[in-house]
Amino acid sequence: MTIYGAVQQLTEQAIKVGLIEKEDKIYVRNQVLSLLNLEDFVPTEHVSPEKDIPTLVEDLVEYACEQGVIGDYFDAKEILASKIMNVMIPLPSAVTRQFYDLYQQDPAAATTYFYELSKNSNYIQMKRIEKNIEYKVETKYGELDITINLSKPEKDPKQIALEKETKISGEKYPKCLLCVENEGYAGRIGHPARSNHRIIPVPLEGENWYLQYSPYVYYNEHSILLCEEHRDMKISKATFARLLGFVEKFPHYFIGSNADIPIVGGSILTHDHYQGGNYDFAMAKAKDDIKFTWDCYDTIEFSTVNWPMSVLRLRSSDKDALIEAGDHILQAWRNYSDPEVDIIAFTGDTPHNTITPIARQRDGKFELDLVLRNNRTNDEHPLGIFHPHADVHHIKKENIGLIEVMGLAVLPARLKTELQEVENYLIGEADSVNPIHQEWVDELKTYNPTIENAHEFVKQEVGKKFMRVLEDGGVYKRDEVGQNAFKRFIDHFTFIQQ
Repeated sequence: MTIYGAVQQLTEQAIKVGLIEKEDKIYVRNQVLSLLNLEDFVPTEHVSPEKDIPTLVEDLVEYACEQGVIGDYFDAKEILASKIMNVMIPLPSAVTRQFYDLYQQDPAAATTYFYELSKNSNYIQMKRIEKNIEYKVETKYGELDITINLSKPEKDPKQIALEKETKISGEKYPKCLLCVENEGYAGRIGHPARSNHRIIPVPLEGENWYLQYSPYVYYNEHSILLCEEHRDMKISKATFARLLGFVEKFPHYFIGSNADIPIVGGSILTHDHYQGGNYDFAMAKAKDDIKFTWDCYDTIEFSTVNWPMSVLRLRSSDKDALIEAGDHILQAWRNYSDPEVDIIAFTGDTPHNTITPIARQRDGKFELDLVLRNNRTNDEHPLGIFHPHADVHHIKKENIGLIEVMGLAVLPARLKTELQEVENYLIGEADSVNPIHQEWVDELKTYNPTIENAHEFVKQEVGKKFMRVLEDGGVYKRDEVGQNAFKRFIDHFTFIQQ
């Protein structure tokens, strides 16, 4: 296919998926030609084979590299790809207007429109996401989601060298990857291209917040809700009000927040934000465990949850009561210690206790899940007492954030190769594995896996390891000692009257 054929097919595909109208074809084509430094156009009668938008954009970017239009390194390619797609999507005001016109009919129709726009505009990197290895594993806590993350491309040596040479004077702009100033930002060395990025204003509790989708979604409609102000993450009463306010506006979505302190928090603690979407995680499906009452909140149903991490579930049609009760529990937990189960609230002035909250609507009521977290370390567990322990680090060593808490493992890309080596070793087609897996693989070998079942067997065993990761993260273990300690905390906060 010639470069002209690729440009022509790109405009045709944009019309096909509804990004542009037929009347926009010449305008869009000329804009793309300009980005490629082409001054003419030769129509092609039959363009084949038919390619999707991400592949066509890759073809155009590779042409630009070959012709010296851009440098042959990662960020330059991303910037051009983003600019190409930006000429095919409306200005932010038009996207917002269309979103809220649809919202008046049905909130789900609005988010569907915005999600499809974000995918079709190549902002959501669906072609890269398809590389991820994804499957489910049945456990005693329900079906856990396993994802080996292969979607984020590795930087080439040229890119790494350029990042080392690049110096930014003064304050960075945008300040971080979640700032509103990323909307339409061209990108630079070390900062991703966002020309084709759009965000939707969602006012919450008197503040300006904005809805966007993750460029590398891990589940259906994986969205991010970010604060207009660049400020640190903070779990507070206002957090509960915003989360419940959001699911009141978008009842088909859940939304939750990472914890606000290191180790048990997410990867970005410097910008207040939440994550949501249209997906039922295993934790949401988990059944009630211990049900209890609290006299000062008689409109709320309280329970613990049959889940490896320690979850309090509050259910009510009274949103304001949930906000008050959630804050009451948060304040009690922040100051609560139980040395018998390694829970200590402070080391000097350093706090250790916080909460990972998740909100949703179900069966006509609001639900607020409060996952109790503690980030204390000791000599035995220097990365965290309630963090994946050393014996599971060969599978998962990173922080357990909101997505993992709910039952979706995001595992490192190295496992694609390493797990294949494990399979080969188990069936006698390899003599060694990565040393970090040796103890595990020797244990697996005692089950005598066969050529026919080795692949599925290893997948299931990885799922069991992730279950262990979640159990390590639970502040109250699923044994008699742990559950009795959980009851002590419930007695503690329900005893403290408002």
